[in-house]
Amino acid sequence: MAWLARGSSRLYGLMVLSAVVVLVADQVTKFWAVAALSGGERLAVIPPLIHFRLLYNAGAAFSTGTGVTWVFTLAAAAAVIGVLYIARRLASAGWAFGLGALLGGAVSHLGDRLFREPGFARGHVVDFIDYGPFVGNVADIALFCACVAMMVLSLRGVPLAGAPREESA
Repeated sequence: MAWLARGSSRLYGLMVLSAVVVLVADQVTKFWAVAALSGGERLAVIPPLIHFRLLYNAGAAFSTGTGVTWVFTLAAAAAVIGVLYIARRLASAGWAFGLGALLGGAVSHLGDRLFREPGFARGHVVDFIDYGPFVGNVADIALFCACVAMMVLSLRGVPLAGAPREESA
């Protein structure tokens, strides 16, 4: 775990904890949606704004790219690896939470792509929160919030990473 010692282990742990919360919340709600909702049924939550409706998304946002699900699998895997690498030298709690939400959403979508039907690396993401023209899930909300948080942190000049420390002999 020498790679972890290069940055703040407390902030890295905060990021991982945030990711686990997003991952668990997303997967639990997807499990509920698959068990409780049947195809096409709309359950009013806050009419007319929000309904629950079960869909399986083979593509990306707005169901684009449904024929190249494997590309989204690779992109999610690259995002997970990238976040874990970049976060080694976290310098703020804001970035830890933002990257944690990004990591949790990416890991959850990667899990769907790898292990859901129709098969390995071609799986469909479970979407069930219907916002009118859009249908998503908890991971999508976390990814959106992560992007907003990272834009705000960047605009405010909050550094992502601390200066690298010299390795001791």
